[in-house]
Amino acid sequence: MSDKEATILGLIKRDPFISQNELAERTGLSRSAVAGYISSLTKQGKLLGRAYVLPNKKQVICIGGANVDRKMQAIDKLQLGTSNPASTSNSCGGVARNIAENLGRLGFDVSLMTVVGDDHEGKWLLDYTRSYVDIEPSKILPNEATGTYTAVLDVDGEMAVALADMSIYDSVDLDFVEKRWGFLASTELVMIDTNFPSDVLAKVIDRCREEAIPLVITPVSAPKIKKLPQNLDGVAWLIANKDEAEALSGKPIKDEGDFFKAAEVIMKKGVERVVISRGDKGLIYFTKANEAGVLLPPKVDVVDVTGAGDALVAGIVYAYLRDLKTEDACKIGMACSMLTLATEETVNPSLNHQQLQEAFQHNFH
Repeated sequence: MSDKEATILGLIKRDPFISQNELAERTGLSRSAVAGYISSLTKQGKLLGRAYVLPNKKQVICIGGANVDRKMQAIDKLQLGTSNPASTSNSCGGVARNIAENLGRLGFDVSLMTVVGDDHEGKWLLDYTRSYVDIEPSKILPNEATGTYTAVLDVDGEMAVALADMSIYDSVDLDFVEKRWGFLASTELVMIDTNFPSDVLAKVIDRCREEAIPLVITPVSAPKIKKLPQNLDGVAWLIANKDEAEALSGKPIKDEGDFFKAAEVIMKKGVERVVISRGDKGLIYFTKANEAGVLLPPKVDVVDVTGAGDALVAGIVYAYLRDLKTEDACKIGMACSMLTLATEETVNPSLNHQQLQEAFQHNFH
């Protein structure tokens, strides 16, 4: 930002209703020059639109998916080719949305940038989420259906098949991000999943690197991790599971050493800290500062695994923004994940700062 831009921004902060003519008089510039500087400030995200709206400072913005998760569990043994009696439940889902809700429940000032359809599901998702998260950066798309993820479970609760209708995310383009850059430029940390198209992911990664905004990437699935660009310079954290790490690194993972080999390949793309979760075997972490370790999970009675990975990411972000070292950040992430494993909900409805601290102290100290 130039000195003249800084002067104009300062005047607007003192009087958001100041006219361009008044700005010209106060700065000794022509009105057309003032208009040019205002256009530049808007592109930088220092202003939002023509009304000189200043973006509200947020701690975290989560970018990516928000969808309805449906579980259909067979009451008896599944039989293909015929009707099966089942029980059905709906919950709010989507990786970015789940992480945002976790952080909101932990007391963070967090916003969500996603797209939903102009339908009952979209309204329900946004109405529920706004209790914990600022949804102003999100958009309702009139001719699209809100994303849905439907899991069919057998009588024992194991997934038989899952169906995902996420075509709404294909309609997100670069203009969507450009118009909302002010929300990103005024945040302490950006978290993005891999639901949006590859050119949008690349744009967010590039801009965050250019503007030195810490960026956390968490994939949605092994196929969708392939949307990420080769250059991941400036990415503060990449948090993936085994399948996703295999897909991104191109390295098969068969034993503990393979986890670190895959992490090393990912770091060579520019990532500063890599975490690879291993399900009920905990996680590994590896960083450019030569920190490395394996963390085994404490015993927990698992009620439902849904959302546990998203809680892990939220816990790591929570700890990172409190300047905790990598190992402790991973432990906080595991504690948050454990709290989610112990409930049927995708996000633990009783999660708060105190509960997370107690789980961390009880299990890791």
